[in-house]
Amino acid sequence: MSKIDSARDFLAVNIAVLTVSDSRTLDDDKSGATLVDRIVAAGHSVAERAIVRDEVDDIVEKLQGWIADVSVDAVIVTGGTGLTGRDITPEAFARVVEKEIPGFGELFRMLSYQKISTSTIQSRATAGVAGGTYLFALPGSPGACKDAWDDILVHQLDARYRPCNFVELMPRLKEHLD
Repeated sequence: MSKIDSARDFLAVNIAVLTVSDSRTLDDDKSGATLVDRIVAAGHSVAERAIVRDEVDDIVEKLQGWIADVSVDAVIVTGGTGLTGRDITPEAFARVVEKEIPGFGELFRMLSYQKISTSTIQSRATAGVAGGTYLFALPGSPGACKDAWDDILVHQLDARYRPCNFVELMPRLKEHLD
């Protein structure tokens, strides 16, 4: 059974939060606020928080900036993962991701199925790694952000989580760049 190993040290992760929306502002961005609250409560740092429009180039530019920033370990994006014409976050991810993490989207949809049944099929949640930075794309609802954080990311971004976690891989994510 997976668990926290108290013999291991907690390592704070620097996480940037990006909301993709044509209509949200920092004042009314509930999904971004949900992520920030959970990141801080878990003991991690919010490296930066931003909102960009549902435009591939805008998303790619923000992601590339954070990927190049050595102080950002992970980026969590909320919004733009649905099926409508303006939902283009996975397409932006495709332009920057070097290695996909297909299990993230699969696990997210499996867990989501238990809560919203077949409606989860409309989610294109995805994840990957680029330039040694983890990238996660979540649906734009606060509920989806809670589910992804509480059921997946809080564990995988904790170096004490056993049998394995994303944090212990961080020192090796840039091996191919050397």
